[in-house]
Amino acid sequence: MITGQLRNKVDKIWETFWTGGITNPLDVIEQFTYLIFIKNLDDIETTKENDASLLGFDYAGMFPKDKQHLRWSKFKNYEAATMYKIVQEEVFPFIKTLHSNADSAYSKYMGDAIFKIPTPQMLSKIVDSISTIDMEEEADTKGDLYEYILSRLSTSGTNGQFRTPRHIIDMIVKIMKPSPEDIIIDPAAGSAGFLVLSQQYLRDNYLDLFFDNEKKEHFNNTMFYGYDMDRTMLRIGAMNMMMHGVENPNIEYKDSLSEKNTDRNKYTLVLANPPFKGSLDYDTVSDDLLKITKTKKTELLFLALFLRLLKVGGRCASIVPDGVLFGSSNAHKDIRKEIIENHKLEAIISMPSGVFKPYAGVSTAIIIFTKTGTGGTDKVWFYDMTADGYSLDDKRTPIEENDVEDIIKRFNNLKEEEKRERTEKSFFVPKEEIKENDYDLSINKYKKIVYEEVEYPHPKEILARINELEFEITKGLVELEEMLDE
Repeated sequence: MITGQLRNKVDKIWETFWTGGITNPLDVIEQFTYLIFIKNLDDIETTKENDASLLGFDYAGMFPKDKQHLRWSKFKNYEAATMYKIVQEEVFPFIKTLHSNADSAYSKYMGDAIFKIPTPQMLSKIVDSISTIDMEEEADTKGDLYEYILSRLSTSGTNGQFRTPRHIIDMIVKIMKPSPEDIIIDPAAGSAGFLVLSQQYLRDNYLDLFFDNEKKEHFNNTMFYGYDMDRTMLRIGAMNMMMHGVENPNIEYKDSLSEKNTDRNKYTLVLANPPFKGSLDYDTVSDDLLKITKTKKTELLFLALFLRLLKVGGRCASIVPDGVLFGSSNAHKDIRKEIIENHKLEAIISMPSGVFKPYAGVSTAIIIFTKTGTGGTDKVWFYDMTADGYSLDDKRTPIEENDVEDIIKRFNNLKEEEKRERTEKSFFVPKEEIKENDYDLSINKYKKIVYEEVEYPHPKEILARINELEFEITKGLVELEEMLDE
């Protein structure tokens, strides 16, 4: 979690942007991100130089001898006007051409990056503030920093691309356990949160990943894919991945649901929180998706898309609104039936409605399935998540109650779940029972609530007690009257 000190620093930098005339939240985060990235380049260069010096070998860095003044550690010490001229006229053109691969995500989305900070004084103040942020203090600092910056966007609740809480993403990643052989996609990537935490999981759990050239090459070039229709978010996502050590992520501008998206049978793992407030015209949606479920609702179309994107044996974990689980329309039933009958539905994790506050109060769930093409659903695991470690109001303050670790533990040990009753937080439901209920996947359909039997006294006892109370009241009134007469 981001510290209070770091939070205060970000708030002050945000205020500097705001008072300096950059009031569009997306512009703020874009310019903020550029500068963090520029600082990070210098930090990486310094680390590599120190390592080379320690080991006694020559290091040809990314900054040539005649470009040393473009490093953050150099220009931050210049007078404001000089710094401004260097950053605007030299640093920005330099970072645009930094990546040698013209087809890389970085090159594609940094190519049209624009420097928008209006005055030397404003730039100097922001650079001084960012210089005080130690991004190497903890491994997660950059990620936490990004999460908090993104949370400041007033458009988060409307745009929907980048509001998935980091701890929920982390839970989903730990449940799905990405492997070095996986090809991972988020078709509504936003700032690439799912991809960032997936790469971190791999780093933490596969220590030999970078000792195998083939695995290292796959990790840096062909493992991570993300689509989005917002070029600003594409730039942010590309930089986010590169800042976390992925050299060439495949972050692309693409309408995932359109005919132009021809991907099929390509990926082994889908991790997503797609937008689910939209409604599309039929003529803008791929015919392949409409064949699975005839609908205009994006939340259903994305589920159909996941099935098309995955290879046989590929897995999916996606956040969906509760309506997907129990909606009574033909389209709702069709997509649920498709997943249950023709593939393997594994789990439904019901989340409390406050998880996405303050941006949205909608109730959501996580749906987990494997693409088989031949069925395989035997029974489905349900979990009733009631707390995620934060209050479920708009403030989202930390609390003790937290089901996250319990969910991860139980999902990774499903054999022990067989014996659980439906009165508990998690349990299995047979496929046949789900089928009999029109493929309804809402947990309340199957969860049993135990009502405690309350025994009340016999009416005669109650009447006797009432009489006693009346006698005591009358006696008290008499005593009070006597006291007044004295």
